[in-house]
Amino acid sequence: MMTLAYADPSPYLPIFMMVLAAIGFGVINIVGSFVLGPSRSGARKGESYESGMTAVGTARKRFNVRFYLIAMVFLVFDVEVIFLYPWAATFTSLDPQSDQAAVWLLRILFFLLTTVVAYLYGYRKGVFRFD
Repeated sequence: MMTLAYADPSPYLPIFMMVLAAIGFGVINIVGSFVLGPSRSGARKGESYESGMTAVGTARKRFNVRFYLIAMVFLVFDVEVIFLYPWAATFTSLDPQSDQAAVWLLRILFFLLTTVVAYLYGYRKGVFRFD
C-alpha cells in the first residue's frame, strides 16, 4: 500500500495568519463603513467638493499623459528601493571572495542597469519636461 507524504504546513502558518488578518481588516472596514457611516443623499451631497470653493467645470476632464508617466517612473524607483533593501541585507552576510557574492553583485547591477535604462527612456520621451 502506498502512502502520501504531505509537507508540514506549520512554517506557512504565520503567512496564512497575515493574509487572513489583511482580508479580515478589509472586510471589517467595508462592512463597518456601510453600517456606521452616514447614508443621507441628495443633490448637494452628490456635488464635487473642491476645498470649500465652488466647483468649476466637471471632474471628468482629461489629464496630460505626462502625469501618468511620472507616476510610472516613481513606481519604478519605488520598487527598486523595495528590492535593494533585502538584497543589501543578504549581500553583507556573504563572503566577499565567494562565487555567490559575485553572482549577487551581477544580479543587482543588472537590475540597476535596467532601472537606468527606464529612466533614460523617460528622459528621452520628455517625461520630465514641464512646459
